[in-house]
Amino acid sequence: MDKKPSVVHDSDADLTVGPPKRSAAGLPSLVDSLPRAVSQMGPSRTWKSLLAMNQKDGFDCMSCAWPDPPERKLAEFCENGAKAVGWEADPLKVPSGFWDENDVESLAQRSEYWLGQQGRLVEPVYKPAGSSHYRSISWDNAFRIVARELNALESPDEATFYTSGRTSNEAAFVYQLFVRAFGTNNLPDCSNMCHESTGLPSVRRSASESPPSATRTSPRRI
Repeated sequence: MDKKPSVVHDSDADLTVGPPKRSAAGLPSLVDSLPRAVSQMGPSRTWKSLLAMNQKDGFDCMSCAWPDPPERKLAEFCENGAKAVGWEADPLKVPSGFWDENDVESLAQRSEYWLGQQGRLVEPVYKPAGSSHYRSISWDNAFRIVARELNALESPDEATFYTSGRTSNEAAFVYQLFVRAFGTNNLPDCSNMCHESTGLPSVRRSASESPPSATRTSPRRI
């Protein structure tokens, strides 16, 4: 399976909401998730991925932090876990012509789901100043652009090097060595870049309100 059909329309007009489930996983999970996984990954990749997920010699599901039992079952995942693996292991790749057909303004009008369903980026893309489109470039050219911009800074501390929560420990270790060799320790991770932007308004709102008070008449065992 080389590719799957990309999503053209992502309207929620046909979305239906049913009563909440009272249980998860098990046979209903397999019945619901297998067709979805096969449509995204193909039969072979689905079989290899789902059988290895949350197994002792496999990999942990990236959709949550639910603890794994000592004794693992054959299908040690829920519907959302299967969906997450299907999205991660999707073989569809974004073709170079995609950037000629879609300018930045039109892409900004698309949903995150639509963008994610177009495939995986497999080559660097670059938007020159004043251009309305990204364009594919070679890795050598990409590294030259990065080097040019970094070396043009007055101080290494003017640069910020973002790391992702999905980065492996080995890759993150090598990356931070490069950053420190460059001369800075500005290494915010996903918690800084993603979560602080949503948490700061809550902190400010809480600080502007009177703190709650509590009175305890007897000790409480914790």
